[in-house]
Amino acid sequence: MRILFLHNNFPGQYRRIAQHLKSVDGVEMLAGTLKSNAQQFGIRRIDYALHREVTPAIHPMLIVTERAVLTAQAAFQALYSLKKSGWTPDLVCAHSGWGPSLLIKELWPQTKLLSLFEWYYQPRGSDTDFLEEIDHNVAARAHFKNVPVLLDLASMDWGTSPTEWQRRQFPPHLRHNISVLHEGVDTDFFCPGPARVTVGDRTFTEDDEVITYVARGMEPYRGFPQFMAAVEKLQKRRPNLHVLIAGQDRTAYGRTREDGKTHREHALATLDLDTSRVHFMGLVPLPTLRDMFRITRAHVYLTVPFVLSWSMLEAMATGAVIVGSKTPPVEELVRHGENGILADFFDVDDIAERIDEILRGDVDCTSLGQVSRRTIVDEYALPHILPRQWAMMQAVANGERPPL
Repeated sequence: MRILFLHNNFPGQYRRIAQHLKSVDGVEMLAGTLKSNAQQFGIRRIDYALHREVTPAIHPMLIVTERAVLTAQAAFQALYSLKKSGWTPDLVCAHSGWGPSLLIKELWPQTKLLSLFEWYYQPRGSDTDFLEEIDHNVAARAHFKNVPVLLDLASMDWGTSPTEWQRRQFPPHLRHNISVLHEGVDTDFFCPGPARVTVGDRTFTEDDEVITYVARGMEPYRGFPQFMAAVEKLQKRRPNLHVLIAGQDRTAYGRTREDGKTHREHALATLDLDTSRVHFMGLVPLPTLRDMFRITRAHVYLTVPFVLSWSMLEAMATGAVIVGSKTPPVEELVRHGENGILADFFDVDDIAERIDEILRGDVDCTSLGQVSRRTIVDEYALPHILPRQWAMMQAVANGERPPL
């Protein structure tokens, strides 16, 4: 089978399945990705690059759409020589919403398209209006962000979404060809074990009182302001508490601050923190991330109703005790008191108290950690996920209807 992956930042969500298929006889893979993508992945790549940036004066509601069209054009031009050479994929697996697959059926009308849908923007009742009230302009922009996704829905043969919560964002009449199928977690790598984490001149182990926070950016979408406010309260109660924070000092999702400061800068300027016990680690390699999860007393994961982060599942697989926000994406996996602890996203006192319960030993952390890991091993481990992904890819390529 010939498979073409399309992802602006390949391998992304296809990392596990692409690696798995390298050992499957009869599979030939290519990956189309942005020329600026510096990642190495051991698959023949076809690079594409936008010939210009989005029109500066374009209507704000069309920025996402024009960027997707430019990407579609770039991918089409890069792949055209492949078509002229006679190479035809049996299946195209494409990351939807960003544009590279929008013209794929123009190149290969008979090729099957399996789209990966991360998010469908809802102006009400989801991420858009969760942090603050919105006006009609913001709601309209949310609607128009869906244009590339809707075009993919019109041309795809089947789609997947990582979680039921993410699938449920799509209007009911558009869900019938989308299966819930996660990318999977490497539970052999993310597993309990002895660990040490060194930050500067300090080395932490499981014997230290450590809590962790991980996100791509330090932003309201991932509850960073509430987390730091909770840390302020906890530091006054717990003189030996240290906090390890992995991620970049930027806003990956949502709006930046109007005063030009980052959310980290604002927290450090406005909160009464002992900064010698708050350790900002930046982006960390996977072994360090795993060691953080291994030594933490509580891993705090807060999010608005949005895409669920890999890091929470990886922390659970490592046996960390999760203190998560009581929001739908988290509640899909974390059952309060059984495999983790839930707290109100907006209630700093509640977040601090839930963490403190764990630090005081008021909850059975051993049981929580064990059941947390079991949740991921039973439902998201690669030995379960990869065969399902491969079976779905084969079914779609053969024109069959996969299970929802």
